[in-house]
Amino acid sequence: MDHHLSPELEELRRTVEEFAHEVVAPKIGDFYERHEFPYEIVREMGRMGLFGLPFPEEYGGMGGDYLALGIALEELARVDSSVAITLEAGVSLGAMPIHLFGTPAQKEEWLPRLCSGEILGAFGLTEPDGGSDAGATRTTARLDEDTNEWVINGSKCFITNSGTDITGLVTVTAVTGRTPEGKPLISSIIVPSGTPGFTVAAPYSKVGWNASDTRELSFSDVRVPAENLLGELGRGYAQFLRILDEGRIAISALATGLAQGCVDESVKYAKERHAFGRPIGSNQAIQFKIADMEMKAHTARLAWRDAASRLVAGEPFKKEAALAKLYSSTVAVDNARDATQIHGGYGFMNEYPVARMWRDSKILEIGEGTSEVQRMLIARELGLVG
Repeated sequence: MDHHLSPELEELRRTVEEFAHEVVAPKIGDFYERHEFPYEIVREMGRMGLFGLPFPEEYGGMGGDYLALGIALEELARVDSSVAITLEAGVSLGAMPIHLFGTPAQKEEWLPRLCSGEILGAFGLTEPDGGSDAGATRTTARLDEDTNEWVINGSKCFITNSGTDITGLVTVTAVTGRTPEGKPLISSIIVPSGTPGFTVAAPYSKVGWNASDTRELSFSDVRVPAENLLGELGRGYAQFLRILDEGRIAISALATGLAQGCVDESVKYAKERHAFGRPIGSNQAIQFKIADMEMKAHTARLAWRDAASRLVAGEPFKKEAALAKLYSSTVAVDNARDATQIHGGYGFMNEYPVARMWRDSKILEIGEGTSEVQRMLIARELGLVG
């Protein structure tokens, strides 16, 4: 893997870096404190084309790939994770399933608006009693042959981008039948926002990601046309395993950005803060701590870029994506803790970015597959699990 970015990717990186520091940084703290979704910032991200980065130009995309998306996510997360996860979920979980598995008609209907950021899509997989066991789906969908409609009943939880004013659809996994052996056949179905019987709960009260939208969803005799089936009947679970593999690369890039942001803030603070007559950065204990933080962020960057490069090249990447997600999420938590310690009492104050980073870091070890799930995947790829 060439560690140098192409001129186009470097230009993208600089553009998003500038946007993050000049547009996001001055405003996001207030949105975070109010637990308010930053529509103005998200609209600007749409105008920049960030939601269309890995999609074909024919649908209004930028013609890029997952490496380009990861670069944008990392730069955003160096400043704030709420806007970064809004982009990650909108692309990886909202639009990518339609791009990979949708019919030409579904792509024509949804992708242009998703790529422009006019609407956001969401990914309805996790259920209240399921958690990491995504195959234990209880939501059901039966085909009413009289009306040629799916009738959906069930609930989903922890769904990002599912209840904003610009949410356009949620792709839902549901049991649509049984095999002769009695195993559930799980399919994916597109449910447009506002469909009767589709209820979006109030936003969760979260520890972090306070400027992002996360909600519980319920479906009570929700009817959508039969042609809203996404991909093959009974292949929904397999489809979303693919989506999650790719999404782990995006989450790893986001986690790397948070880890690097902790370094950025710590270096700045260590130069400005004086104690006992000199900057605290002149103390070797602080220097070594920040050096270790930089080492971890750098290594995490190599990991996610390696996984992304394999994906882009059409090579197997499942193990590398799990490795990157596991490592980067771990060091994001480590760096957030150390950055808070370097800041001392000020690190416990919400006016300092490291306080947000500390609160935002923990979910990275849980969402898109827990650290334990990543270890299971790695062990399986090594041939240790049957």
